[in-house]
Amino acid sequence: QVQLVDSGGGLVQAGGSVRLSCGVSGFIFSMNDMGWYRQAPGKQRELVASITNTGSTNYKDSVKGRFTISRDNAKNMVYLQMNSLKPEDTADYYCNAELRGVSGWRTYWGKGTLVTVSS
Repeated sequence: QVQLVDSGGGLVQAGGSVRLSCGVSGFIFSMNDMGWYRQAPGKQRELVASITNTGSTNYKDSVKGRFTISRDNAKNMVYLQMNSLKPEDTADYYCNAELRGVSGWRTYWGKGTLVTVSS
């Protein structure tokens, strides 16, 4: 069974850094677009950053220059380096990926990892 396993969240002070990781558990043939979403309490889930299988990236305006998304196709991993964190970055962060397994292409979600930024 294919799953996305995200990790790396925690409590950090404003101005600090956190690195999130997300790996694929189970057998897959290939990966397409991957991304990180976040959902703060009482708010809708929103796209933070995405990366294509060729390395093209896209960022939410409020995180540009502070967050960096990257991927390691050989390890089936995607990362989100978050620097200069602000209290408004506090949210559950979810990994997202389009993966091709034995059942074909599907969109998968991680279970989420909580990032709390204290002021």
